[in-house]
Amino acid sequence: MEAVEILRHWFGKGSCHGTASETEEGLKKIVLVGSPNVGKSVVFGNLTGKYVTVSNYPGTTVEVTRGRGKFREKEYEIIDTPGMYSLLSITEEENVARSMILEEKPEAVVQVADAKNIERMLHLTFQLLEADLPVLLDLNLMDEAERLGTTIDLDLLEKELGIPVVATIATEGHGMDLLKERIINHEKKAKRVVEYDQLLESVVKKLEGVLRGEYNISKRSVALLLLQDDSAIRAEVKERMKGEWSLVEEVIETTKKKYSQPLNYIITVARQKETEKLLGRVTTTSLMSSKGLDFRERLSRLLMHPIAGIPILLAAIYGLYEFVGVLGAQVFVDFLENGVFGEYINPFATKIVSSIFPWKVVQELLVDQYGIITLGIRYAIAIILPIVTTFFIAFSIIEDSGYLPRLAMLIDRLFKKIGLNGRGVIPVVLGFGCDTMATMVTRTLETKRERIIATLLLSLAIPCSAQMGVILALLAGNTKGLWVFISVMAVIFLFTGYLMAKLMPGERPVFYMEIPPLRWPKLSNVLTKTYTRVEWYFKEILPLFILASILIWVGKITSVFDLIVTILSYPVIWIGLPDKAAEAFLYGFLRRDFGAAGLYDLKEIGVLSGIPLVVSVVTLALFMPCIAQISMTIKERGLKMALGMSAFIFPFAFLVGGLLNQILILTGVKL
Repeated sequence: MEAVEILRHWFGKGSCHGTASETEEGLKKIVLVGSPNVGKSVVFGNLTGKYVTVSNYPGTTVEVTRGRGKFREKEYEIIDTPGMYSLLSITEEENVARSMILEEKPEAVVQVADAKNIERMLHLTFQLLEADLPVLLDLNLMDEAERLGTTIDLDLLEKELGIPVVATIATEGHGMDLLKERIINHEKKAKRVVEYDQLLESVVKKLEGVLRGEYNISKRSVALLLLQDDSAIRAEVKERMKGEWSLVEEVIETTKKKYSQPLNYIITVARQKETEKLLGRVTTTSLMSSKGLDFRERLSRLLMHPIAGIPILLAAIYGLYEFVGVLGAQVFVDFLENGVFGEYINPFATKIVSSIFPWKVVQELLVDQYGIITLGIRYAIAIILPIVTTFFIAFSIIEDSGYLPRLAMLIDRLFKKIGLNGRGVIPVVLGFGCDTMATMVTRTLETKRERIIATLLLSLAIPCSAQMGVILALLAGNTKGLWVFISVMAVIFLFTGYLMAKLMPGERPVFYMEIPPLRWPKLSNVLTKTYTRVEWYFKEILPLFILASILIWVGKITSVFDLIVTILSYPVIWIGLPDKAAEAFLYGFLRRDFGAAGLYDLKEIGVLSGIPLVVSVVTLALFMPCIAQISMTIKERGLKMALGMSAFIFPFAFLVGGLLNQILILTGVKL
C-alpha cells in the first residue's frame, strides 16, 4: 500500500482530542514507537510476556507485532511498531509506524529511546508532542548512558516536557514495573512544543486556520509536515481541501521563497536548538573512567574499522563454520542419521509398515528409498534440524551481542558497489539461516531497487543453513574444494550484484543505523530466540519434506519423476556429473537442503568425489530456489519478477558449473 493509502486509514477519523480506541474485547491500546536498535522489542517482551501475534499491516508487507499485557489487574493490547526516526516518513516501515500511531488512537504512545543518544531521540519526541499525542518517554539503556558518564535529571526532564519520563534497562527488567505504573496512571497534560521563528510560526498558524475538518493529529503537526513536503500528507490534504488546496499551496510556495534554505532544514535546525537548550539543563556529562568501558569502546570501533574489522569478521565466520559446519553438520548429524535413524527408527518403521501394509505401493510411500519416514522425516530431523538449530544459536548470539549492526557498518561501502547498503547485511546473514525468511525480510530495505537486487542475490548465491551445513559436510576434509566453493560463490555474489546495480537505474542508497551497545549475550534471550526460530522453521519444513516425499512417490509411480530426471540429466552430464546427480537437482527444487542431502548420499556410496563433487556443490548452490522461497518471492516481488529470476538462474547455474568443470580440468587442480 502506498503511503497515501495508508494515511486514509487515519486521516479524518475525528479529532486528535478524541477518546482512545479499544479492541473488540474492550482493551485499551498502548503503542510502542522508537528508532531501530533502542531495545523496543525487549520492552515489548517485558510488557507482554508470551501472548504475542505477528501479522502484516493491511495492504503492506511490513510486520506489526501485537500482544497483551496485564498491569495491576488491567489488561491492555500492546502494539510494537516498526522502527522510525521521524514522523516525516521515508521508508514503508516508517509509513506503517506513523499510521499505527494515529490509526489505533492509543491510550498511550510509549517512545522507547536510547538514553545514551538522547540528543538524537528528542527530535521524534518533539514531533510526537507537536502532534498532540499521549506520549510517555521511556529512556532505555540507562546503564550505558551512565557508563558513558551521562547523568539525566529525570524529574526536571519530565517537568520540562510535560510528559511522564521513565528510565529502564529492559534487558535486565529494571524500571519495567514503574513503566507499567506510569502507563496505568498516564494522563494527557500540557506539553512543550518547539518555538520556531516569528515568520514560520505565523505561517503555521495561517495554515492551521485554512485546514478544514478534524484530524487524528494536531493541525499544527499537519501544517509542519506540509511545509516539510511530506508527499503523503500533501496528497491527502489536497484531496480533502478540493478547490481550496490552491490557498494552502500558495502559502507554502510563498514561504519557501522567503528562506534561503529548505523549510525541512529550517524546521530540523529549530528542533535541534531546542534539544540542545533542553539537554543543557537536564543532563551532565563526566569523563569516562571505567577501563571496561574503554575496552568496549575500542572493541566497538575495531569491529567497524575497514581494515581491522575484516580479520575479526573472518574469525567470526570460521567460528560459525566450526560450530555449524562441524558440530552441527557432522557430529550431531552423524549421531542422529547413522545412530538414531540408521540403527533404530528406520529399521523399526520398515518392520512395522511392512507388517501392517502388504501393498508395495504403500510401503514405497512410507519407508522406501524416498519414503515419508525414511527420507522426508529423516532428512528433516536427522540432517536439517541440528544444522538449523546450531545456526540459529550462533545467529542469536551475534544478534544479542550487538555485532550485527557493526557488521552492517563494516560492509556498507562494499554493499554500495552492489546496489545495497549496510542494511542489506541483515537479510543476507539471515539468508544463511533460511532464504525464505530472508526474502521476507528484504521488505525492510528502503527502495524497490534494493529489494529486487537483494531477492535475486538470495535466490542465486546465498545457500541456507541447512543446505550449507550439508555442503560443509560434503567438503569436510577437502580444504581446496572448500576454498573453490567459497571463492566462486563470492565472485558470483559480487559480480551479479555489481551488474544489477549498473543495469537498474537509481541513486546509491543512503545508510544510517543506531548502534546498540556491545553486551555479553544473555542466555535466556539466546535460547528464547533460538527456540522461536527453530519452531517456526521446523513447522515450515517438516510438512514440505513430507510433501516432497509424496511428490517424488507420485512422480515415481506416474513416471513423471523419471521424465524430469531424464531432462535434467542432459545439463547435469554436460557439466561433468554422473546422471544420478540429476535426482539431487530435482530434490533441490523441492527443498535446497533436500538436494544437498541427495548429493551427500551419492558421496557416501562413492559416486561423487574430486572435481565432480565440487562442481556439483557449486552448481546446486546456484541452482533454482526451493518452492518455499519461490512462493515468498512471488508474494514479495510479484509473479512476473519471480518467473524472470527463475528463468535467469536455471541456465546461469549450469553455465557456471560447466565453466568451472573445464577450468579445474584444464588447470589440473587435484581436489
